[in-house]
Amino acid sequence: MNDPQHLNDNGGPVFNGGVSGAQFAWNNETVTQNQQNNSTVAPGFEELAALVTNLLRELPRAGLTDPDREDAESAAREVLATIARPGPSEGGRLRSALAMLRGALAPVATGAVAGTAAGAQEWARAAIEGLTGVL
Repeated sequence: MNDPQHLNDNGGPVFNGGVSGAQFAWNNETVTQNQQNNSTVAPGFEELAALVTNLLRELPRAGLTDPDREDAESAAREVLATIARPGPSEGGRLRSALAMLRGALAPVATGAVAGTAAGAQEWARAAIEGLTGVL
C-alpha cells in the first residue's frame, strides 16, 4: 500500500528540482527585479557585448511586432552567446547572428514599422551602425 504524499500549501512556488538563474515575486503590489549576468566575453568583444546588451534592454520600445521582436532578441542572444564562448570565436556564426540582428532592426531604422516610438528610428540606425563592421 502506498502512503499518501503530504502536500503543503505555503502560498508560494514549489520547486521539485534544481532552479538556476530564476527570479520570482509573488503576493506584492509592485516589484523591481534586476539580474546581472557576469559571463566572460572574449577579449576584443567587450564593446559589442555592451552594445548588444543595451540593445536588448531598449528593444521592447522599438515598436516591432511580437514575432519580429522575438527574432531580434534571439539574434542578440546568439551574438552574446557566441562572444562568450571559450576558445577562438566562431566568425561565421557571429556574422550570421549580427546579420539577423541588423535585418530585424532595419524596418525600424527605415521607418517601415508603423507606430514606432519617438526616437526609435534614430536608435535603430545607430544600433545598426554599431553592429556593422564588427568583424
